[in-house]
Amino acid sequence: MADVTQKTKAQAVRDYIAEHPKARVKDVAEALSKQGVEVAPRYVSRVKSRAKATRPRGEKQIKLKKGKTKFSGGTAKYPRHNLERALRIPKAILEQNAGRECTEQESASFAGVTYNRGPYVVELSSASKFGLLEKSSGKVRLTDLARMILHPQDEGARLKGLRNAVLKAPEISDVYKRYRGVNLPDEQLLDNTLVAKFRIPQDKLAEFKAIFKKSLEYAKLIEQTNGKSRIIDVSGPGEVPVDTGARLKKLGKAISVSSKDTCLVVMPLAEPHGAYYDQIYKPAVEKAGLRPVRADAEIFGAGKITDQVWQGIKAAKILVAELTTRNPNVFYELGLAHALRKPVVLVSSNENDVPFDLRHIRVIYYDVNDPFWGRKLIDKVAEDILSAIKNPKEAIFKPEQEG
Repeated sequence: MADVTQKTKAQAVRDYIAEHPKARVKDVAEALSKQGVEVAPRYVSRVKSRAKATRPRGEKQIKLKKGKTKFSGGTAKYPRHNLERALRIPKAILEQNAGRECTEQESASFAGVTYNRGPYVVELSSASKFGLLEKSSGKVRLTDLARMILHPQDEGARLKGLRNAVLKAPEISDVYKRYRGVNLPDEQLLDNTLVAKFRIPQDKLAEFKAIFKKSLEYAKLIEQTNGKSRIIDVSGPGEVPVDTGARLKKLGKAISVSSKDTCLVVMPLAEPHGAYYDQIYKPAVEKAGLRPVRADAEIFGAGKITDQVWQGIKAAKILVAELTTRNPNVFYELGLAHALRKPVVLVSSNENDVPFDLRHIRVIYYDVNDPFWGRKLIDKVAEDILSAIKNPKEAIFKPEQEG
């Protein structure tokens, strides 16, 4: 409990300093004391020094109007509260003020808390980043999304509203889109990705992950499967808006591919999976801008099949492997691809069909009971093909002994 209290005090100090960068340590301590947070000036000074020491190298402080400051790099944009907590103020405005527009100070009284320019304003900001509040001329008002969540016509509408709120939140939305339909990677890899690709400050990783996971849990966008956290893909029509076209365009600009580059699809021949090539995988590969080749049907002719498989895999820029049903030929071809250090996008409808020693690699999971599974899978495979070409280390088998 002592550790939690210390973290809470430290966060209160950081939040206050963020809003009052010129405040003296004594003033910070006195202001927080009025808010019920008892800290000594020396403690405030230590927190300030620690924050300065952990600021990313090369980060510059930029002066803004009214004495406010921000940092040019490494600044967190995500809501500082999870979605459930961010609904507190909008709910209070709806229940205590019939949802009418009000001042920030009035909103605090509706919520039954003391208004201040530190933690309370940060909470208002969190509600705004989830798309729950709008601010204009010093007043705040509920958005249609907030009303949809707090006063829904049915439970389905509320859930849809919560999921749309997640998709509006900066950085949380980006991470959701990146991992939708797959398991979150192990903690160290996830941390590395959050810092390198999403620019989450190193000292805010624990906070971001807690807010991200709690928000997704509240919106039923994450589930536990065999000890892994799987992000649920609800990007179909009538669900949450995910602009896959924009994501593909962004990925396409970062790499170089041509229609001459091949993507080898290794998959079972037996139905129903055999039909997925024309229905799913061929359109997905073409959407990514590569030329699809189905191993069993298109490159195998007369002669020694193993040699042709080997040459086909060597010639491919990337592979897609459908693992459902544990087809022996698929696993043989996958083994050759791993031996050649080729990036492979793994796909399965059943986690039990994914061998244990492959589960640490990114796998796209799909649910044929979802009415939109085909469209979602096409979009996701296309995205992951480009992502794997851009970041091949994520899609290349790496034995544990290599570290």
